[in-house]
Amino acid sequence: MPIQAGEKMPSGTFGVMTDSGPGAITSDELFGGKKVVIVSVPGAFTPTCSMNHLPGFVEQAEAIRSKGVDTIACMAVNDVFVMDAWGKDRGVGDDVVMLADGNGEYARALGLEFDGSAFGMGTRGQRFAIVVDDGVASHVAIEAPGEFEVSKAESILNNL
Repeated sequence: MPIQAGEKMPSGTFGVMTDSGPGAITSDELFGGKKVVIVSVPGAFTPTCSMNHLPGFVEQAEAIRSKGVDTIACMAVNDVFVMDAWGKDRGVGDDVVMLADGNGEYARALGLEFDGSAFGMGTRGQRFAIVVDDGVASHVAIEAPGEFEVSKAESILNNL
């Protein structure tokens, strides 16, 4: 069952690119004592993700932060090198933390993985956005397959 508003975010570790190469950040480090918007996309460099979903959060970063959000993070079931390259390609700068969920373990822990084998993608994370207050999900927006409405930046901004 997918995570619900009011539930604690699961423990886990994400890959992140640091100045000295691949590193890691735990869910406790990411969410502890902070308000975070975590966005999940099915894959880096895919059309909707690259042209609409991630850019929306970059464009709305200032407005989202003005609502008390400390961190905007984007997660995908890709490796840290791909997430870093995608972030650079999309010009995220310091606006969005790029999180690699390389084996889909965090998506699975959230109950939000899906089988993309029919598209040659293996197990992936669904498209969603979660507002997290000090480790607890306060708003969960999960897209229906093929949809892009409830998890886009403007919708999340309206729910902060």
